[in-house]
Amino acid sequence: MNVEEEVERLKEEIKRLGIAQDDGSYKVTFGVLFNDDRCANIFEALVGTLRAAKKRKFLTYDGELLLQGVHDNVEIILKPPLVTTS
Repeated sequence: MNVEEEVERLKEEIKRLGIAQDDGSYKVTFGVLFNDDRCANIFEALVGTLRAAKKRKFLTYDGELLLQGVHDNVEIILKPPLVTTS
């Protein structure tokens, strides 16, 4: 799986595990993602995929490097899709 595919899968998993917000975004904690069995089977390097998605501005979270245990309560927010009008 290439980086783009992994980021798309990550977005799907955040929607599955997260809580939908009024603005169309989804919120999940790092601990929930990290400890999910399905995510563990999909992502070889979850932290790397999170960083790639953050770099592409699909999601936001505080800090650069997330570590299991220490950062379990850090909120990861999947931004709502951009709406374009024609």
